[in-house]
Amino acid sequence: MILKLIFLAIVLIGAYKLLGGKFPSLKSKDEKKIEEDTLVECEECGTFVTTKEAIIAKGRYYCSLECANRA
Repeated sequence: MILKLIFLAIVLIGAYKLLGGKFPSLKSKDEKKIEEDTLVECEECGTFVTTKEAIIAKGRYYCSLECANRA
């Protein structure tokens, strides 16, 4: 019985190490990509940019530094 538990522990530790020492996340890569590709409107000129490219100043989204400085 003890040998079975030791063998099971070795298999589980091996699987853990095989997965890179961390458990797979519940959030998929596709969901992260969707968040990065979300379009927001520039507060100054109304141009739509992705949240990844947008400039955030004073809690508002801007398409460029020029628009952020004008506001």
